[in-house]
Amino acid sequence: MTRPSFSICVYCGSKPGTDPLYAQAAVTVGQWIAAHGGQLVYGGGSGGLMGVVANATLAAGGRVVGIIPKALVEKEWAHHGCTELHIVENMHDRKRMMAERADAFLAMPGGIGTLEELFEVWTWRQLGYHDKPIGLLNTAGYYNGLLSFLHSAVASQFLGDWQMSLIRASDDPAYLLGELVQAAGFSNTSQLDQI
Repeated sequence: MTRPSFSICVYCGSKPGTDPLYAQAAVTVGQWIAAHGGQLVYGGGSGGLMGVVANATLAAGGRVVGIIPKALVEKEWAHHGCTELHIVENMHDRKRMMAERADAFLAMPGGIGTLEELFEVWTWRQLGYHDKPIGLLNTAGYYNGLLSFLHSAVASQFLGDWQMSLIRASDDPAYLLGELVQAAGFSNTSQLDQI
């Protein structure tokens, strides 16, 4: 199999959520990654948005790397159809391996695990542990409340504008993915303006 042009780590819910737009966005993300010769790196689950984005990537001919802790193999129904499925000891190993395998990060709608993963890679970036771009996909305004809170934290001087600049937010999956891939230094991927 051809080496992927880039790897996008996607954080998202192990549940589908209430709005069908969430799943539609997950399909678009998976199709875009595959169409541009990329690779999906994600938490290895087969349910919820995790399963949707993995299945969409695979169906479009893309590579999928799933990384899941042993304790969650049953709970999150590990996706055994992944191109690579890594079963690791714990959440720390999962997040470390996901970060190592990624050129950029994208957070889609999800719960506490998604938020924790987003904030961790954001913290790592502000501390200089990596320089990989981070995107927040605000499908159907899911993250409006969070973004409002973060801007309030800036106004209260607990966050700086420079920290906010480390995250790119958009409700357009294709636009945001293109921005992330280009920011990661992969501007020569084919058909970046397609899909």
